[in-house]
Amino acid sequence: MSENSPKLRAALDGIPTYKPGKPAAAGGPAAYKLSSNENPYPPLPGVLESATRAAGAFNRYPDMACTGLMNELSERFEVPLGHLATGTGSVGVAQQLVQATSGPGDEVVYAWRSFEAYPIITQVSGATSVQVPLDRDEVHDLDAMAAAITDRTRLVFVCNPNNPTGTVVRRAELERFLDRVPSDVLVVLDEAYKEFIRDERVPDGIEIYRDRPNVCVLRTFSKAYGLAGLRVGFAVAHEPVAAALRKTAVPFGVSQLAQEAAVASLRSEDALRERVEALVAERTRVREALLAQGWTVPESQANFVWMRLGDRTQDFAAACERAGVIVRPYGDEGVRTTIGEVEANDLFLRAAEEFRKAL
Repeated sequence: MSENSPKLRAALDGIPTYKPGKPAAAGGPAAYKLSSNENPYPPLPGVLESATRAAGAFNRYPDMACTGLMNELSERFEVPLGHLATGTGSVGVAQQLVQATSGPGDEVVYAWRSFEAYPIITQVSGATSVQVPLDRDEVHDLDAMAAAITDRTRLVFVCNPNNPTGTVVRRAELERFLDRVPSDVLVVLDEAYKEFIRDERVPDGIEIYRDRPNVCVLRTFSKAYGLAGLRVGFAVAHEPVAAALRKTAVPFGVSQLAQEAAVASLRSEDALRERVEALVAERTRVREALLAQGWTVPESQANFVWMRLGDRTQDFAAACERAGVIVRPYGDEGVRTTIGEVEANDLFLRAAEEFRKAL
């Protein structure tokens, strides 16, 4: 850096870059993008119409308080308005949570591997990441996470289901963990994939939060609701935390299009349920086919499957791309594949089978 350059915060040095799912190259062989956890379906009934009407007034600022959406969320989840905050996707709200709780000298604890934004938003705030390895079943090791909490810990992320492994923390172990966490440490239950859970032993974070003032729940409209391109998420937390989130929010961050689309999506519950059930059925089919081919695949409660491939990760991703699908490799750890259209899933399974035969 030139000595004449503006001085920037040292905390940004060496910060990891968020890597979005690779798109299919124009004119390339890949026809399907399974590298981002997107919903393959178009917007739910009534959503596009609501967004289109809102688009007619986008010369105006959006409702900064997200009044209509907040009222809808309050009624849907039976929580006070003062316990809600919105943001630009759940990752935007997660960044606000770190800003509100943690700075230089503070620690943020989370499992690893987990959502790759956690180390980024932690370092941006100047705080220190404490990464606790997943257990041998690719699940959060909550005992180790509890042991990692110190008097410098300000926030703990529990990604449930976990991205990218799809594994879950169940009620008994989660409540035992929460009982061990000091009351002045905020625990964030990141439930971006909540709608895809079919394991009845996994609790609804909003029920957990009700009598635990140090628990905050993150949700998003990007996954099951299919609004990834509009960037709208929300948090449910007790008043002090929710108020801090509203203070740290970027003014007018959630567009009016996003607000109207989210409200319409909440009112299209039957269609949502039908689409999610179809994706869950495909998830089961894909995992069972991979198991039959001889792969090790943890049971997923999200809209993707995880394969720990070690040093074969990049070769596997390249083989899938040649076969017509883009998957998401993580260094030399493994590959996450989103559940997409049936045709896309079939291409992926054929690629996995061919790769397996060549080993």
